[in-house]
Amino acid sequence: MSEANSPKVAEPRLAASVILVRDVAIPDDEGTGLSGLEVFVQHRVSTMDFAAGMVVFPGGRVDQVDSSGWDFTDDVVERHASAWHRSSLATDPASARHNAGRVLAAAQREVFEETGLELPATALRPWANWVTPADQPKRFDTFFYLAFPDRGSEPQHQTTEASSSVWLPVQGILESEAAGTLKLMPPTLALLEELLRLGTMDAVEAEDRDIFPVRPEPGALEEFFRLRRQARQQGRPDA
Repeated sequence: MSEANSPKVAEPRLAASVILVRDVAIPDDEGTGLSGLEVFVQHRVSTMDFAAGMVVFPGGRVDQVDSSGWDFTDDVVERHASAWHRSSLATDPASARHNAGRVLAAAQREVFEETGLELPATALRPWANWVTPADQPKRFDTFFYLAFPDRGSEPQHQTTEASSSVWLPVQGILESEAAGTLKLMPPTLALLEELLRLGTMDAVEAEDRDIFPVRPEPGALEEFFRLRRQARQQGRPDA
């Protein structure tokens, strides 16, 4: 195929997503309480042009409004820029701090707009970075943060992009995905599996992160869903 006729690759847009996490007692078969983790997730409506019908974390794209008016200090921006130093935010070192601030501001704004929570910047911990494969028509360079809301600060469902927003056990979400009753995008599945492995808030807080951007190859999204379907048909939760 000539360069003139080759399909145009969409430029990934910066986006922020926030994983709200809390400890919960999960009953086992014997009726005793087991410690586990819950996350606050949204069931996206089927009419959305990206991740339609999926279970996702609160978040959205970075907008122009996020470029100024920050309520956090320079040292916070420095820490976040350092955490994202392997990502696209640091491609131009001169703008790395500003880019980190923009994405952090977007994370705060999106959480407030979609859940009503006003999280201070110091409560948002850089956690992961995923980039949509180049063969997708709509692409995002998404920066995932982790936050532990205070018990008195309960997130609410207040976005028209989702049909509901609820706390769900990490293990329960993964079991429902394996059974085919919930749908997850690859980053969501991978991040939930990681939280399940960590198991407790203490383990999550103690996790030492060196964040490498995850950039799946073209065709990876289709292959992901093919393998998930195959696993369900074979009665196996693992793909």
